[in-house]
Amino acid sequence: MKADAGEQAVLIYLQTSRVDFDRVVKTEDELIAAVDEKGLGEVDGHELAADGSEVVYFIYGPDADALLAAVEPVIRGFPAREGSYAIKRYGDVDDPNAREVRIDL
Repeated sequence: MKADAGEQAVLIYLQTSRVDFDRVVKTEDELIAAVDEKGLGEVDGHELAADGSEVVYFIYGPDADALLAAVEPVIRGFPAREGSYAIKRYGDVDDPNAREVRIDL
């Protein structure tokens, strides 16, 4: 699903040494609950690298700062390796000039 026009995004890149698919799904469920609880937008799924070295979660809503604040406690509970980060995107998903801010996790 593509984000609606005008929405902002938070993309979470978690580096992993070994994939526990149940943990990936549980974390997605926790992200959904955190976003839904505050009515901030939607979690639009995840992608898992073929080699299992990274999982990326896609979260969309009108306020990237509020989204990251809501999901950060969940992210901090994921057993990620060094090099994990989040991207806050301020602007439409189709806007190549939208400002992005990287936050190391």
